[in-house]
Order: sequence, then C-alpha cells, then structure tokens
Amino acid sequence: MKRRHAFTLGLGAAAVASLTARAQTPPRIVSVGSALTEIVYALGAEGLLVGIDTTSLYPAAARALPQVGYMRALSAEGVLSLKPTLVIATTAAGPATTLDQLRATGVEVLVLPDHYDYDSVIAKIAAVGRLTDKTAEADAMIARGRADMAELTKKLATATNKPRVLFLLSMGGGAPQAAGRDTAADGIIRLAGGTNAIDGYAGYRPLTPEAVLASRADFVLVTRQTVQAMGGIEAILDQPALHRTPAGRAGKVLQFDALLLLGFGPRTPQAAQDLASALHPELARAP
Repeated sequence: MKRRHAFTLGLGAAAVASLTARAQTPPRIVSVGSALTEIVYALGAEGLLVGIDTTSLYPAAARALPQVGYMRALSAEGVLSLKPTLVIATTAAGPATTLDQLRATGVEVLVLPDHYDYDSVIAKIAAVGRLTDKTAEADAMIARGRADMAELTKKLATATNKPRVLFLLSMGGGAPQAAGRDTAADGIIRLAGGTNAIDGYAGYRPLTPEAVLASRADFVLVTRQTVQAMGGIEAILDQPALHRTPAGRAGKVLQFDALLLLGFGPRTPQAAQDLASALHPELARAP
C-alpha cells in the first residue's frame, strides 16, 4: 500500500513539474474540490481562479466565483464556458468521461490523490504551490503543518486510551449514515487519537440499531450541518439504541464544521488538534 501511494504521489509531482515548465502565461484555473480551493486561497493565489465546484465553500470569498457544479457530476460544457487552461481536481472528481472530454479540448487536467491522511494533504499543497508559482509559500505551509502534527503526535503518545467514535452524517431523509473505513471521518478520527467505532465496512451506510449497539461508542461525532439538518443534538441522541451506548448515556456528542473536520486541506492540523482535545481532555490538564 505504501509503495503504491508513493508512486501515485511521485507521478502527480512529475505531472505538475511538466505543466509548470510549459506554462507561458498565468493559468486560468478551475478548482474542483474544497481542499484544493482552500489551498489556493491559503497560498494567496486566488487571483488565478476562474471557477470552483459547489463543495468549495471556504473561505467565504470563494463563493463569489462562478461554479461548475458538483465535483462528482461535472459537465464539460460548464467547465469550458469559463475558458480555463488548467483544471485541478482530486480523485473524487468526475465522471471520468468529462475529464477526458476536457483533455481532448486541450485543457490541462491534473488529478491529485486524495487519501485521508496528512501525507496526502502535503502532496496537494506542494502540487498547488508549484502550479501557482507559490512554492516558497507552500513549503512554509507544509513546515508549519508538519510541526503542528508532530506536536500532536507527541501529546497523543501519552494518552491512556483511544476512545471509540461514531461519526454520523445526515444525507437527507431517513436514518443518518454511519462512517466506516476509508472515509474522511475515519481518517480524522485516527489523526486525533481515536478509534472509528464502525470498522465492519468501508464508506457510509444507514445507521441501524444493531450497528449502534455494536459500536460501543464513547463519543458521537457530527458536523454542525448535520445537527441543523436533524433538528438539534436531542434528535441525534434520540436515534434508536444510541442511548444505550456509553456516548448516549453520557450525552457525549461532538460537533464541528464539515469542511474543517473532513476537508483534508490546509486546516487539517487544526481540525486534528481540536478533535484530539475533545477526545482527550486529560491531555490539556497534563503538565
């Protein structure tokens, strides 16, 4: 797994270098993916953006840019209407046929790996830095992030346990979805020194009372958007069987902004530190 991951990142870096070398004028960039858009703004390169996808809601200034639709349902016509020279996206973007159509018109399309770990964040920052001629700024951002994550790792080494965390996401109607393996929720829980309480499947599945009981969750983790969609913390705790878990009995529900928690962009060290503080309050009291 590590070898395949390293190969993918290396291939992405080579493609970025090739694009940068051929660039004669500043690129007209369409950014597809909230993390990439955040990185562009954090590097001070937002002047190169001509469009974004609908998940790119942070920073607020990005919302004034033309949108090309949802990242998984792009249309070539919508993107091409903005006359981009470069589309940057993550592996979550699609469909593949749309990306192929864009390439066929001569638009450069760079797809960056989007794994739910901090190495993936570093790779995205470095790639966007090279593409936007903000390499020095990207290097400084990476150095700060690495230092923050190293400090967090040192603190977590003294933690006495890894709390079991049940992440719930409201998908609109019906039972909320519980996050399993290979999800952004799973990744941020691990970075914060917790254990995903759902490990029997990958992705998201509707929550069942049986799954709730089996989770033995110490905490329930939700986004603020989910709290709003479900009608408040009380409605979340009222899910069948949740009151029979340690989290339900203690009313331990944690809520975070969705893009901060799940974005895996430049604010990931902050998200991991904030979640770790909530899961391990004893660390804040340590000398």
